[in-house]
Amino acid sequence: MQIGEVAERTQLSLRTIRHYDQVGLVPPSGRSQGGFRLYTARDVERLNHVRRITPLGFSLEETAEILTLLEKSERSAGAEEYLERAQLGREKLARKLRQADELIRALQERLPG
Repeated sequence: MQIGEVAERTQLSLRTIRHYDQVGLVPPSGRSQGGFRLYTARDVERLNHVRRITPLGFSLEETAEILTLLEKSERSAGAEEYLERAQLGREKLARKLRQADELIRALQERLPG
């Protein structure tokens, strides 16, 4: 797949996908004769993992480590620390979402009619 199709499938921007390639997080599996990035279904899956990891506040290095853990078939003790941090990140996001909902309700109450 070319980058446009990958962007559509992952809901990531072309710029973001290129950035993940440049930093070595998700390089494309190949290049066309014209030099266009070519991605596989596995690359798309990896990008989707990154899309889920990023909002939780992990660094690029930690994201790479988490990807390695997710791609292993066996269980790993290293996953426990990341699981705890992911749960804390989720709780933080949930709090922010509740705050946003409260603001939306307050603003809706001030609408005319």
